Amino acid sequence: MKRLSALLSVREVAEEVLGCHRITVYRLVQKNEIPCIRKKGLGLRFRKADIETWLDTGSRRIPPAALLTLPFGGGRTFAEGGLSGMPKGKSKTRWNFGRGAVYLRRFKGNLVRFCIDYRNAIGERVQRVVKEARTLEDARDVLNKETDKVLAGKYGLKKPIERVTFKEFSDTYLTGYARINKKSWRTDRGYLRVMVDSESFKGLFLDEIGSREIEKFKAERREQDGVTPATVNRCLAIVRRMLNLAVEWGDLEKGQVPKIKLFREDNLMERILSPEEEARLLRCSSTHLRSILITALNSGMRLGEILNLTWDRVDIAVGTVTVTKTKSGKDRVLPVNVVLRSEIERLHAENGLSPFVFVNPRTKKPLGSVKTAFKAACRRAGITGFRFHDARHTFASRLVAKGADIITIKALLGHSSVRITERYTHSGRDQKQKAVDLLVEKGREKPENSPNPLRAGDADIPPRKDAPVSSLVCSN
Repeated sequence: MKRLSALLSVREVAEEVLGCHRITVYRLVQKNEIPCIRKKGLGLRFRKADIETWLDTGSRRIPPAALLTLPFGGGRTFAEGGLSGMPKGKSKTRWNFGRGAVYLRRFKGNLVRFCIDYRNAIGERVQRVVKEARTLEDARDVLNKETDKVLAGKYGLKKPIERVTFKEFSDTYLTGYARINKKSWRTDRGYLRVMVDSESFKGLFLDEIGSREIEKFKAERREQDGVTPATVNRCLAIVRRMLNLAVEWGDLEKGQVPKIKLFREDNLMERILSPEEEARLLRCSSTHLRSILITALNSGMRLGEILNLTWDRVDIAVGTVTVTKTKSGKDRVLPVNVVLRSEIERLHAENGLSPFVFVNPRTKKPLGSVKTAFKAACRRAGITGFRFHDARHTFASRLVAKGADIITIKALLGHSSVRITERYTHSGRDQKQKAVDLLVEKGREKPENSPNPLRAGDADIPPRKDAPVSSLVCSN
């Protein structure tokens, strides 16, 4: 071989370095797989040092000429290790290792790569290319790792899982999942404190929680005053999510997760505020609470959405309110009616300098809660069983009574499904009465001498002599 200069031509790289055709070099250049130099008047050139580095580490593809010098077993090269020549066509050169085999295969483009051949846990044959292997030892290491996994799964040789207590994993769940993925993580924290201190889960490991412990916790919680089935179900939902996460994170086996049965719930509370109750409640409310109630009853917004409302989200000229930080995570634009628009204009005249629409009249800071003021207003108005969230139900039910379609109501409430909206659209007592009265009104329109609809087609048939008196009366 003649001595090569510092800069190599395409022919020199192809014939004297890579041992391939010049077209192959051009293809490598076109795919940016080989370092090259382009200079006007010089053409395409290759720096010798760059090519040597590329041959050693820079290319995923192994050129045939370079592969002959790669070491295998004991530091020998392929040319020295007994290979009579490179494999031709689709023929293979194999090394058997008991568990499986390693072989060389030539692919299209004169590429030669290591492949492994073994059987998986169910006996299926697996043959695949090991792209990262540059020596026989590399390919053999990959073969050993794959067959180790097969043997571990087949004979139960998996690494034992370190046991974790319910209390330890509750902290992991709260910091590693709930605080990142749930807006209601503080609520989860409260439920977790109750469950960790309960007699049913106290001191238990995750793998010790079974159906018996779940049922014991359900009975323990139901015995406590003021605990509803819905409250217990919220705790059970957290436990179920924790156990499933423990399986995903490798802290629990899949077969160790018990089946958790929830209590049947009846959450369809039909507490709708009547116009008379609304007038009393607004009359007995403080100034800031009255504005918030008017907003809730005329927009259907949640309490958190109302308290977080800022003036940059209110367009008084157009008459719209843009709701952000919603439960679903999607913004929605709500039109305002005359009542709400008048209230917004009054608030803007009073609190226009504050970024928030609803502020504490004493501190001039955003309101954080109206719980105390709302309870006091309901007590003074003589209204019982009414929650602030029922204002949202009232809004939806009044729209139904006025003839609004459920798709529009769904968009105004910001629900993702019509099924959720159906829980908010209650029919009032007056609506139900009018519905059943339609039957009577329809009957009154019938002529007096019309045949009985229960005996349609029998008007001309005389009654039987042995017919009972009731049937004779009905036939007239």
